Amino acid sequence: MREEAPQIVIILGTRPEIIKLSPVIRACQEHNIPFSVLHTGQHYSDGLDSVFFDQLELPVPDLNLQVGSASHGQQTGEMLEGIEEYLMDRQPDTVLVQGDTNSVLAGAIATSKLDADLGHVEAGLRSFDREMPEETNRVVSDHVSDYLFAPTEQSKEYLLQEGRPEEDIYVTGNTVVDALYRNRELAREKSDILSELDLLDEEYFLMTAHRAENVDNQTRFSDLLAGVSKAAAEHGVSVIYPIHPRAQNRIEEFEIDVPDRIQLTEPQEYLDFLRLEADASLILTDSGGVQEEACVLRVPCVTLRDNTERPETVDVGANLLSGTDTESIQEKSQTMLSRPTEWENPFGDGKAADRILEIVTAKQQQVTR
Repeated sequence: MREEAPQIVIILGTRPEIIKLSPVIRACQEHNIPFSVLHTGQHYSDGLDSVFFDQLELPVPDLNLQVGSASHGQQTGEMLEGIEEYLMDRQPDTVLVQGDTNSVLAGAIATSKLDADLGHVEAGLRSFDREMPEETNRVVSDHVSDYLFAPTEQSKEYLLQEGRPEEDIYVTGNTVVDALYRNRELAREKSDILSELDLLDEEYFLMTAHRAENVDNQTRFSDLLAGVSKAAAEHGVSVIYPIHPRAQNRIEEFEIDVPDRIQLTEPQEYLDFLRLEADASLILTDSGGVQEEACVLRVPCVTLRDNTERPETVDVGANLLSGTDTESIQEKSQTMLSRPTEWENPFGDGKAADRILEIVTAKQQQVTR
């Protein structure tokens, strides 16, 4: 398959993209659709990156640009150059990107200037906060895409409000559900993380915090850690915090004393992190993807931000926004822990990847006739 000219090029560069595009890659394999995978190398830590290909039993990317960390402009520029060269060489019919990273932005811009259709998986998400670089990335990508694969009706409505043609929008569900349905039992079978962290018979909270607006601001980061710690103390539990390298660097730079309730660990491999999510009493996060995963897994979630591009999680009662105010984190944690967890999953039935490929291949067949 690798020697055949790809109908589809899948561009990814970060852990969430690997996870969420893994169902699309598998669907290409199952339906014998020629494809190739371009990895930008935006995540450059092996613990955050290549191990996921092994755990998820995915093919090695056909090209890794190994861009690594840099300023937004430098990182995106290097990706844009490498992606354009690859696409001009491979001449695919369709390019797929997912989410809101610089890899998505570079892939979208490069494709939009070439003779290939662009599909944006997870289109139409909006936080309405233009100070977030991710918001700019997702808006620009949506407005140069030929296929807008919206995960929910709410996402479709946002796209329509921005003037995107309805015939370009497809509500497919979110591929995160596909990935979770496949991998949650695998995590229970293969992961020993609970015993490694002495959590087998213990309740615990799980925390992630990595966004620049939180960890690059000393006051916000300190307040966030204090709030999470106090919420955990109220319930007599510890907090597991698999810390992102960016956040670790800021703790050292700001000389922040991490509260005793919070147990820092290395970034976790995917199946280990999934096991930690599934067994947590409460998840506190500033990650959009973790909000989705918590909702699908029926684990209460508090989002350590003032906004979210996943409002569906709030609407169904799976999530509350706390910001980084210490008292707000405590209050919202208590509210979520008192709620029943039988909310409706708003992100689909786990068949999003098949729908995406059906749409793309149907159009390709029409063009070749």
